[in-house]
Amino acid sequence: MEQILWDTRRTLGTRSVNMRAMELGCAVVVLFSLLIAGNAEIYIVTVVGEPVISYKGGVPGFEATAVESDETIDVTRKWLLTYWQCLFFSPSSFGNSSSELVTSYSRHLEMKHDMLLSLLFEHGTYKKLYSYRHLINGFAVHISPEQAEVLRQAPGVKSVERDWKVRRLTTHTPQFLGLPTGVWPTGGGFDRAGEDIVIGFVDSGIFPHHPSFATHNVEPYGPIPKYRGKCEVDPDTKRNFCNGKIVGAQHFAEAAIAAGSFNPSVDFASPLDGDGHGSHTAAIAAGNNGIPVRMHGYEFGKASGMAPRARVAVYKALYRLFGGFVADVVAAIDQAVHDGVDILNLSVGPNSPPATTKTTFLNPFDAALLSAVKAGVFVAQAAGNGGPFPKSLLSYSPWIASVAAAIDDRRYKNHLTLGNGKILPGIGLSRKFYIT
Repeated sequence: MEQILWDTRRTLGTRSVNMRAMELGCAVVVLFSLLIAGNAEIYIVTVVGEPVISYKGGVPGFEATAVESDETIDVTRKWLLTYWQCLFFSPSSFGNSSSELVTSYSRHLEMKHDMLLSLLFEHGTYKKLYSYRHLINGFAVHISPEQAEVLRQAPGVKSVERDWKVRRLTTHTPQFLGLPTGVWPTGGGFDRAGEDIVIGFVDSGIFPHHPSFATHNVEPYGPIPKYRGKCEVDPDTKRNFCNGKIVGAQHFAEAAIAAGSFNPSVDFASPLDGDGHGSHTAAIAAGNNGIPVRMHGYEFGKASGMAPRARVAVYKALYRLFGGFVADVVAAIDQAVHDGVDILNLSVGPNSPPATTKTTFLNPFDAALLSAVKAGVFVAQAAGNGGPFPKSLLSYSPWIASVAAAIDDRRYKNHLTLGNGKILPGIGLSRKFYIT
């Protein structure tokens, strides 16, 4: 009996020691994970292999997803706006009949991204944020600088760049540009300008109830077969963001969340506009025609977008308090081109790239824009809020349209009438002011 009791105590003691060792090991793993998380940053990684846009075959089991074309892209030609339908992602390559090819190859690329990470790192020591498959072949991942160095040395990895922040860049403008007597008549007038064109906005979201995006009192919109973007539902109101004028609404915040910058109570985990910037840019480009502009009881005329009948597709990647991250912006661009936008508007630019980021045209952001242009998408990016002085341009990719601010003819001329009857000419807001 004593021997049995002794053996039992010894066994229990051994189990207790093993249990304590296991607990200690778990604690070490947890501590190690916390240390990594505390030191982690977001990196954008590109790998060997063609993305969907330029894959011409060669991988066993996967047919080509790009279409050969000798066309030269001419940004001055009218067909550029519909070029999407016949190059790369046309119905024969990326549309109805070949969507399975694209889906299959896209999954293949994502599987390779996941396999690379799982082979290099222990599960739980990293977090993949996005897989980029359509415009560039790569992914965004939240890892430590040490892990980033391991990735740089891995076979098949082309580049590893630390993510960097971006910021936002930004009513008779149609008359100033000469649209009523110029482009609008050739496009069917203001009530037809932009018909069947989808403009994708990578910005701070949209306020869908603004009159600039309303569908009442306008001719009903028809279907757009070539656009296949989705519409998120507001998590609070359960209302759909799309209404016929707005045909797509999505948000991208994985990098912002991983960086600890995202505040859902302020930034909205939905396509809803947090500061008005995205709604502003969308209204400028595609807002309805003849919308009264009122502020504090004063009338400021009527506003119109440059292409009033164009549809709006929203890809929110900018937020109120901190701007945004390139990893989220590239994901938004990738999705917009995949969805089938005709034009891509980017009123966004870098704060300043990290020291480790390539300032050439080979960084992931500009490479994604190049692929978007290859897909037939007209890309317009704001030139920046700086200047006018040298080296103030922020949109320097040679394959896109960089749009700078222009001095227009808007002057609020007015007069100030003094108590003695003297009239002083000057600049006002909307009406005469009298001082006695």
